[in-house]
Amino acid sequence: MRLIKMQGLGNDYLYVYGEVPENAPELSRKLSDRHFGFGSDGMIYITPSKRADFGMRIFNADGSEAKMCGNGIRCVGKYVFDKGYTDKTVVTVETLAGIKTLTLSVLDGAVETVTVDMGVAVVSPALDAGGQKVVPVDLGNPHAVSFTDTVPDDTGLKEKGSFLEKNPLFPGGVNAEFVTVLSPAALRMRVWERGSGITLACGTGACASVAAAVANGYCPAGKPVKVTVDGGDLTVTVAGDGSVTMTGPAAFVYEGETLC
Repeated sequence: MRLIKMQGLGNDYLYVYGEVPENAPELSRKLSDRHFGFGSDGMIYITPSKRADFGMRIFNADGSEAKMCGNGIRCVGKYVFDKGYTDKTVVTVETLAGIKTLTLSVLDGAVETVTVDMGVAVVSPALDAGGQKVVPVDLGNPHAVSFTDTVPDDTGLKEKGSFLEKNPLFPGGVNAEFVTVLSPAALRMRVWERGSGITLACGTGACASVAAAVANGYCPAGKPVKVTVDGGDLTVTVAGDGSVTMTGPAAFVYEGETLC
């Protein structure tokens, strides 16, 4: 199997171009291991699609399948353009969360940043999750956003994030974001991703955080908000109707082969 490792703000995945094998969950668990495998937050397969230009299937490091990944889909856009699978700068990708549209920003023949139409964020009223006040947000995948005075350190993030991920309020599990409002145009976020744990960035999590911030009056609708994650910055805009766009970088790390 030939694969390419890519990352968006440190959220790293192993990419395979082609059909998804039956043992994809097992492969993701094996190859994502950072000690005995290549090391990644999971695996993403770029597949043919009858409904869009390309398809995308995402498997987390624990083998579970995700519906959507904001950082991952930006890397898909760079992969298909830079590797010559398309010459379009507006590309559609079919995901389990629906068809997403990517706008590619190209410099000297290579994609530098990607803007993703993420669809509409559905923000629900805040809940009490075992003493933690969280705002549920649905972006095709589930999120629980907690606004805090300071973002937690790794120990606190693991404790609070793993608690929320398995909380009975979210029967299928949830991605947990911990957000400090720096200004109406800037947020600081750390994330515990369902199925992967602590990651350096989460694109859908950044979008969910801004959507929750807009719904709760911390940020204005229709204005770009900078979301700083451990791996860098994303720009997210949430319109008055809840529709979300996200812009950020994507990069190649290396190419390799495995005899799996």
